[in-house]
Amino acid sequence: MPTTGATHPQSQDRRSPERASGPGHFAAFSFVDRITELVPGKHAKGRFPIPADIARFQSPLAIEAAGQLAAWVAMAHLDFRIRPVAGVAGDIRFGRAIRPGTVLDLSVDIDQCDEQAVNYTAWAHVEGVEVIRLGHSLGPMLPMEDFDDPQAVRSRFELLCGAGATGGQYRGVPQHDLEIVDLAPGHSVRAMLRVPSRDTPFFSDHFPRRPVFPGTLLLDAQIEVSLQAAAGSRHWGPNPDIGAVSVPETKIRSFISPGDAVELRAEFTPPGADGVMRARTSSRLNGKQIALGALEIADRSRQ
Repeated sequence: MPTTGATHPQSQDRRSPERASGPGHFAAFSFVDRITELVPGKHAKGRFPIPADIARFQSPLAIEAAGQLAAWVAMAHLDFRIRPVAGVAGDIRFGRAIRPGTVLDLSVDIDQCDEQAVNYTAWAHVEGVEVIRLGHSLGPMLPMEDFDDPQAVRSRFELLCGAGATGGQYRGVPQHDLEIVDLAPGHSVRAMLRVPSRDTPFFSDHFPRRPVFPGTLLLDAQIEVSLQAAAGSRHWGPNPDIGAVSVPETKIRSFISPGDAVELRAEFTPPGADGVMRARTSSRLNGKQIALGALEIADRSRQ
């Protein structure tokens, strides 16, 4: 995935910030409980114990965890004046499914960090096995105060670098409200994603002053819709275990707000000699393209 040419999603659209954070702040959508190793501005390791009593933990949430660790390194390096937001991600690789009750071991290398963007590579492991790898990803920088209280974020960072946060705060996210509009199995799909309302807990964490639907949840919804469409293809063998194996590229151009209705599209090519079905994906809001990318799907029982 190229790491140049990223735009600041709707950076020209400065809404009036909400100054109060809700009870979900640093809990409802935070996936780093402790930073265990830090080379300022360069490298970090961290951990997130996944609560055992939640129903599921989708792989895109491990992408979120790795990206959040990169964000902590970048925000500290720039004295919590600015923060990265979702922009460009390249060569995301999925490993095995992630179970509640396990621990995410996170690692990030910062390739470049300045007041324009952070460029990084990151990994998540469970029990020594890689479950997520992010190739060169880029997060454009925007003013911290537009999204969160800089002093609250600084204090949280100090906690993570010290004793660590209290575990078990994450309680899961709602199932996506998805409606399939057009479906040609194995060829194309179009669906509507209805974004939850402002009072959904994760918006208190992402972000307190400007609620934004997380890019990783948009990716999760896109994968869910794409797998439904891909599963109906006649190109698979008997009893396939269809799953996403990689996201070669994804780019988010605009923020998504609570209550938005987002159109998701995917167009597929049949599996090649490597057994991988490839899709081009896109998202539209009010008729305007706000995200695009690619997805690779395979029968995991035959990989």
